[in-house]
Formats: sequence, C-alpha cells, structure tokens
Amino acid sequence: MSLVRVQHFSISLDGFGTGEGQSRDAPFGHAGERLHDWMFETQWGRRMLGESGGTAGVDDSFLRLFTPGIGAEIMGAGKYGYPGWHEDPEWKGPWGSNPPFHTPVFVLTHHPRPPIEMEGGTTFHFIDASPAKALEAARKAAGGKDIRIGGGPTMIREFLKAGLVDHMHIVVVPILLGRGVRLWDGLESLEKSYNIESVSSPVGVTHMTFTRAAGH
Repeated sequence: MSLVRVQHFSISLDGFGTGEGQSRDAPFGHAGERLHDWMFETQWGRRMLGESGGTAGVDDSFLRLFTPGIGAEIMGAGKYGYPGWHEDPEWKGPWGSNPPFHTPVFVLTHHPRPPIEMEGGTTFHFIDASPAKALEAARKAAGGKDIRIGGGPTMIREFLKAGLVDHMHIVVVPILLGRGVRLWDGLESLEKSYNIESVSSPVGVTHMTFTRAAGH
C-alpha cells in the first residue's frame, strides 16, 4: 500500500509550525519566512523561486524528495489560503498559476467549492472530511503512489492522532516564536510509534525523520 508522508515541515525550537496573526500578506503570521529561510538557500529552493545558484548538501538532498513517488497531497484550509479565503471566489492559492504540487490536492475545509484546475497538473479539490475519509479520496486519485500530508500543523497533528502517518520529516529551525500554532500538542508518547533519526545541517537546522515502527 502507498505510504502517507509528511515532508520537510519546519517548526521552531519551541514547536510552532506557524506564527500568530496570519493574513493574506503574512501567511505565517509574525513568523514571516524565518521558518523557511533555510529552504530558499538551497539549489532546490532557488529553482522553485525561478532563480539559479544555491547550496547543495544535506538540506538540498532532503528537499529533492518532495516530488518523487507522490501521487496526491492533502492540505489544510490554513495552508491553502489566508483567513477568510473561502469568501473570495477568485482566490486560487498563494502559488500562482502553476503550483508546485503537479498532482491532485485535497484541501480540507468546512467551505467546499468546485474543483480548480491549475497549470502543471495540479487540481485543487475542496472537501469537508475526516482524516481517514480524506486519505481514502486521495488514495483513489494517487494511482498507487504515496500521499503527502502538506500541513499546516493542526492538520498534521490530526493525522498523527489518527495513526495515519507512515513517514515524517520535521525540520527544527533554531528560532523561538513564542506564539502561534504548535505541532506537538496532545501527542504525548508519539515517539513510541516511530523510529526516529536526526541529521544536523551546517546552517543550523536539524532534520528529524520519523518512520513507523514495526507493530504500530
């Protein structure tokens, strides 16, 4: 069966996956881009911005795992748009006309709307569903490939609580946010269900991988 994966999701030292005060102009609130600065220093990150250059090494190697083997993504309403986006019929996400997913994307929202087909193979489907039901829909669309759980932190936490995540890559960024939305709240003893490894990067971030342990 296909795997359910979380890829390069960044959190602060105090466990926040996004800041407070999210808006259309500040999708990560007061955190700004500090959780993701490490990403855009790499060759992969620069290429995503349409730029050249960037660093190779461990950070770039992890980021290059974003696309291979993925057949669909599930993301939360907060990743798709700013608070209140569902009232804007012209809103098509913050990624422009050619989003980086290139697969079906299932947006979990209490405000479903018709699918939106974008350039490059991305189609956004808006569904009001539990994690298990959303995963069932994504698997049907993925053609046997893996499913990426795209975030934000609230949605990842719900999939972890439901025991649906097979592999997870978390990037701990050396900043303190103090407020926002935490990833780990309510997940006491999660470590018992996973084999955990960590790799330190020269830029100061720590890559942590969680692979489902046998019997869990």
